Amino acid sequence: MTKKLKELLERAQDWPEEAQQQLVKIASEIEAGQQPYEASVEELRGIDRGIKEADAGNFATRAEMEDLFADLLA
Repeated sequence: MTKKLKELLERAQDWPEEAQQQLVKIASEIEAGQQPYEASVEELRGIDRGIKEADAGNFATRAEMEDLFADLLA
């Protein structure tokens, strides 16, 4: 097991249950040698929203991104 994978799995213990289930699903697909991950309809809609916002020139400010990462790393 790589060091990065071991560290990720340790951090994943604190993730919400839904996020842990997603990780298990993805890992199971990799293990089974199935097709690459397929985004859900909800995820594809989110991607479409993001592209639309980017096309409109709507981007997060540096301060907004710093706040986001501060929250994620807290």
